[in-house]
Amino acid sequence: MTERSLQMEALRLDGVKAPVAVRQGDVLLTGAHGPNGSWRDVLDPGDGHEIHGATLATAPLAGYAPDVATILLCGVDVYFRGKLEAILPGHHFVTTDSADWPDLVIADISRVDPDDVADSYPEIPIVGFSGHTDTAGLRRAHEAGFDQVLVKNALQERAPQIVEELIASVE
Repeated sequence: MTERSLQMEALRLDGVKAPVAVRQGDVLLTGAHGPNGSWRDVLDPGDGHEIHGATLATAPLAGYAPDVATILLCGVDVYFRGKLEAILPGHHFVTTDSADWPDLVIADISRVDPDDVADSYPEIPIVGFSGHTDTAGLRRAHEAGFDQVLVKNALQERAPQIVEELIASVE
């Protein structure tokens, strides 16, 4: 049998360098059902159960249904995050320290700079909100190119429709 080499791209994770190369037998998948049992070797060409790069790139996030949106919350306080999670059940909420790339960004423009958010996520739909008295902030978010700019109460009332529309426009 000819030994195959496998190279993996290295990524920087919190200052720790990930492995750049692994050998057959170094990558194991827990909980998988197959001829090699629950700790089967996913790179073993003999069992025909390899996981290929194309499969990984198109696979949904583990634990989430394929139609679940990853929503990045920028500057959103914990109290309002809880409200959004209740209004938008089934979606995956992350903050700026997450490694998950968002499908949608929701930003509290009274707590973050709209231009910074728009520059950081140029291809992602962005919803900005603020209090009804923050007209200057609402205007700045609109000028920065946010897809939707709303007062906080309107976001609470219309969040499911807005998220559905913006996520559908990306697909």
